[in-house]
Amino acid sequence: MRNAFLGLAGLALAASLSAQTADDIIAKYLKTVGGMDKIQAVQTLRRAGTFNGGGGFEAAVLQENKRPNKVREEFSLQGMTGVNAYDGKTGWKIEPWQGKKDAEALSEDEMKQIVEDADFDEPLVHYQQKGNKVEFVGMEQVEGTDAYKLKVTLTSGDVRYYYMDTDYYVPIKIEMKRMIRGAEQEFETSLGDYKEVAGWYLPYSVETRRKGSEDVQKITFEKIEANVPIDDGRFAKPEPKQPAGKED
Repeated sequence: MRNAFLGLAGLALAASLSAQTADDIIAKYLKTVGGMDKIQAVQTLRRAGTFNGGGGFEAAVLQENKRPNKVREEFSLQGMTGVNAYDGKTGWKIEPWQGKKDAEALSEDEMKQIVEDADFDEPLVHYQQKGNKVEFVGMEQVEGTDAYKLKVTLTSGDVRYYYMDTDYYVPIKIEMKRMIRGAEQEFETSLGDYKEVAGWYLPYSVETRRKGSEDVQKITFEKIEANVPIDDGRFAKPEPKQPAGKED
């Protein structure tokens, strides 16, 4: 009798999993984090926090996003601030630690990454309208916890795997591949410490590592603000600075 019961329980679990679809999981995720109305009501986000690269290495980080697809990312240490930005058309960067004070164009790989960072709602929200493809590909464990696994194919052709918590349906891990200086590398990003921002629950902890590596890079956001005024000029590529004493 006990074996029969266990067999039936196993069949029931298998049936419930097979009935689960990517759209079911995404719908529950959206409901958990506040619903589409709350998400769409947010027009800008400003995240401020600390980057920790291990070995005592720390830097201040600031990320500003503005609908529909503008982003500015700052990285500050030793009195210098580097910038990566995208205004919806043009991507640019300033790297003062390379002795460069003027803005220059992003590389092809950097451009691809910042366009993804500029997706205000992330790839799962309105994924069909964005041209993304999402498939439910089964269950896997993340640090001993069951998770729904979604395969997300972006319009760029890049593939990510989202691991969604089975209780709250929020992403707890994302696997992705990125080109770094011409070589493809695999990364794992763990998300946690979700808190409410203007009715929308967002992760305040983001840990990233190369797949198989013990070295972790962690960003902890101390403050996330919604609907703060952010001028479009923050995202526009600045003109080269004129040398002191020189005028056009």
